[in-house]
Amino acid sequence: MNKILLGVIDDFAEEQAKGFDLNHSGSDTFFIVRSKNKLFAYKDSCPHYGDTTLPWKRHHYLNNVAEYIVCAAHGALFQIENGKCIQGPCLGQKLTKVPIEISEQNEIWIDQTIIKEFNL
Repeated sequence: MNKILLGVIDDFAEEQAKGFDLNHSGSDTFFIVRSKNKLFAYKDSCPHYGDTTLPWKRHHYLNNVAEYIVCAAHGALFQIENGKCIQGPCLGQKLTKVPIEISEQNEIWIDQTIIKEFNL
């Protein structure tokens, strides 16, 4: 099997985000947000400046009311549903969406080809 199990949906509380470091490098390379009972996955990289990670602290990808993804370095706000920047220096740009799969057993998987393709 060329897929990696990331967890199950119940590992995420509603309006919660969690980062993943699949290479055990000490830095999360992508994250998943649960919002309105759906999961959204994005590369942990601000489009304003490519190698800047978003959170100020591990797993802290959302603003204080969990309405938007926030870049702590630039103050940019991104819509959870589509990754579009609605405030900040990257206005109109988007976070890079990362494809994940949800099984019938509510397991969350990522394909290893996606990890290589997105440099995760």
